[in-house]
Formats: sequence, structure tokens, C-alpha cells
Amino acid sequence: MDRRFEWQEQRTTTPDGVYRVLRTAILDGSVSPGEQLRETHIATDLGISRSPLREALTKLEEEGLVVKVPFRGSFVVEVSAKDVAEIASIRLLVEPYAAELAAPTLRDAERLRLKQTIEELYRSTETNDIPASIDAHLRFHRLFYEFSGNSALHSLWSGWENKLRLYFAADHPTYSDLHQIAIEHDKLAELALEGDIEGYRKEMLSQFHNALGAQAAGPA
Repeated sequence: MDRRFEWQEQRTTTPDGVYRVLRTAILDGSVSPGEQLRETHIATDLGISRSPLREALTKLEEEGLVVKVPFRGSFVVEVSAKDVAEIASIRLLVEPYAAELAAPTLRDAERLRLKQTIEELYRSTETNDIPASIDAHLRFHRLFYEFSGNSALHSLWSGWENKLRLYFAADHPTYSDLHQIAIEHDKLAELALEGDIEGYRKEMLSQFHNALGAQAAGPA
């Protein structure tokens, strides 16, 4: 899509500032999956040189949000429905186990971190801040893999996170009430901390069905 980016009000000259502007545009849906990020247009709109822009694009590529195609340019990465379904099927098997392993730590030493993550989910969804809600959503699930004490589980999550970030960028706007995401994850945390791992799995399954159904139907 040959479209000019209307970000003149977000003038910034640093690579980190440009990265934040582009990242927000990708995650809030302003830039669509598969869309080309045209350097000339973006540099003109932001009033910057190509150097900080290219640094920002490299950082986005490292994060898995952008892919650089030789002789063509940079494009927003696309995630297929098949990718999402395959990840979901494996998460249903392994994430309850990760939650079970992590629960003792999250009930004790890292209870504050879990609480803060849920609070950030509530804050970001109440203000309809899509990028912040995506970051908090991913951080919530990452906690269970990170504190499982199982490096294989942690590696699985690391391999999925970039694809899930892009999927959530498409999924979050489909909620008629984004606040529901925080409520759902507060419930997941409660189930994990109570040791109700089967309940955690069932809640995950329900959330997956709701999210995938909304994706198929289109934005609410």
C-alpha cells in the first residue's frame, strides 16, 4: 500500500523515538500486516534523516515486527491463522504446566510483579491503549514461563512471543470492551495461584475460542 504516514505531530529525531512511533503504529493497527514501510515517506513525515529511521527499523526487525526484503524494502511481518492455531494448541498443553511450576514463586517472591502486571493490564485496557495492553498481556503470560524454572518452557515462550505480539495487535481491537482482557487474566492469575491448573487450562481454552471466533468474524 502506497500510503503517506500522518505522524507529523510526533516529530522525533532519535532512533529510539522513531522506533516508538513506528512500533505504536504497527501495534495499534495504523500500519497493516504486510504493509511496506517506505523510508522516504516516513523520513519526510517525521522530519528526520534516513540514519535514525534505519536504526529504528533494525530494532523492529530484531523484535520480529518488521522483515527486510532485499531490493524491496521493509515490511510489517504477517502472522497466519495457521501459525496462531498451532501456537495455541501447544500453549494449551504446556502453559498450565508452566503455571503450576511458577505458582509457588508467584505466590511468594514475585507476587508483586504479577500484581503490577495485572494492574498494568487494567490501566492500559481502561484507557484503550492498545500497544501498552499488548505489552502487559505478553508480560503476564511470560511470567509463568520465566518463573517455571524450566529452561525448555522459557525457550518455547521466547520463540512464540513475536508472533503473538502481532496476533494480539489484530486481536485486541476486536474486543467491544478491551477491559475484558484484564478481567480474563485476573481470573487466570487467581486460578494459577490457587493451584487449580485444570481450571487454568479450561479458562485458557475459553479465551482462545472467544479470541479466534472474534478474529474470524472481524472487528467488533
